Amino acid sequence: MKQYIGLIHKDAESDFGVSFPDFPGVVTAGGDLDDARVMAEEALAFHIEGLVEDGEAIPEPSSLAEVMASATNRDGVAILVGVKTEAKKVVRVNITLPDDVLQRIDAFAEAHGYTRSGFLAKAAEKVMQQEAA
Repeated sequence: MKQYIGLIHKDAESDFGVSFPDFPGVVTAGGDLDDARVMAEEALAFHIEGLVEDGEAIPEPSSLAEVMASATNRDGVAILVGVKTEAKKVVRVNITLPDDVLQRIDAFAEAHGYTRSGFLAKAAEKVMQQEAA
């Protein structure tokens, strides 16, 4: 299991936000610290799954010294976020969706730090869990 540094940010009127210096653009948030940590693990795992599905490289974790050397990272509190980076077999599929649905999926995925594939996989898993209950 690899561990990446997540930076927790908190403004007076906000939730606890988490960003990842090794994965620019991946952000999540939670109402309290425990929720933020859980959300950080999920967001990072799904982002990495998306990278694997898209055939992109997964960066090696930066050290705390490397992360904190950047002035832009010093206002966050560093936490370690563990993620399994085992390569799963990835299968490329071709699906057909209405254009407006695809646009909404892409906008939602981008706003929440997912790739399209990662979001669709998470959505499918959630529906299957709900239907099984």
